[in-house]
Amino acid sequence: MISEFDAFVTAAAFDRAQRACFALGDGTVRFEGGESVQAHDGAILSACLHPSGDGMLTGGDDGRVVWSRSSGAEQVAEVKGRWIDAIAASPQSGLVAFAAGRDLHMRDVADAGFTRLFPHERSIADVAFDPKGRRVAAATYNGLRLWYARIAEQKPAVLNWAGSHIGAAWSPDGKFLISSMQENQLHGWRVSDEKNMRMGGYPAKVRSLAFCSKGQLMVTSGANGLVIWPFGGSTGPMGKEAAEIGFDESALVTRAAATPGATWAAAGLDDGRVWVCDLTGRRIDTVKAEKGAAISALAITADHRRLAWGDEAGGAGVVEVPEA
Repeated sequence: MISEFDAFVTAAAFDRAQRACFALGDGTVRFEGGESVQAHDGAILSACLHPSGDGMLTGGDDGRVVWSRSSGAEQVAEVKGRWIDAIAASPQSGLVAFAAGRDLHMRDVADAGFTRLFPHERSIADVAFDPKGRRVAAATYNGLRLWYARIAEQKPAVLNWAGSHIGAAWSPDGKFLISSMQENQLHGWRVSDEKNMRMGGYPAKVRSLAFCSKGQLMVTSGANGLVIWPFGGSTGPMGKEAAEIGFDESALVTRAAATPGATWAAAGLDDGRVWVCDLTGRRIDTVKAEKGAAISALAITADHRRLAWGDEAGGAGVVEVPEA
């Protein structure tokens, strides 16, 4: 499948049936079967899979959070006059978190009456649930704020580090929190004792990261190849060096994707190419060799057999990954 959507591809994902879906800058969600749903009156700014695994949740510049399936769209929440800059969902708890300006909002897909509001001093750039869906991290200026997702009145745990934090991700075992920064670096914390670590050396901003190999490895964008950090043991990447594969001085990796339970990873480049690799053998297979607009969205199925990509000019595709 190769498509030309004529709108920036904000996100790509595979649903529980391993069908690809794409969130676009024109406010639509497109499905691999050809269905198109007009989810927003304006651009989609953020997207993730619905907790059920059926369809996508999207946040738009129209202040709405929408659940889109191939059969149509359903509004989940609205914050008038605000942009929904970040969204995350937990299949384990059924909770949805989204950021609107300085406020973190919570919803429960099984309880339409459940709402929580957690205010922050500065704008929130990203949100991420822990593996159990009980706590949520918000990336903001000077660090991360950690909240218990269902508790109404509380003070957040604060993980401080000077600078603007634009992304957040938990390790699959919940032991570490990683943030990407406006500077060309990552920062990390061990949650149990808040011990922090710098993870630098990048030539560009890290806008995409993913864990694989059952949480033993983390791959990221932001360099001329795919950067690999080791997360084994109680100290994770503390005091360890990152590796890099697929180095190409003519291009930068803009998006990274990986199989959570296996050792496959994928990279999308700023010249439009896409490749996949089994990290155990490190053989790189190019699945999109044609150059073009920078890759802005990337997803791979858990069995690594299918990969979806989208680019800044509206090109998108679903490809079969070659046998190893």
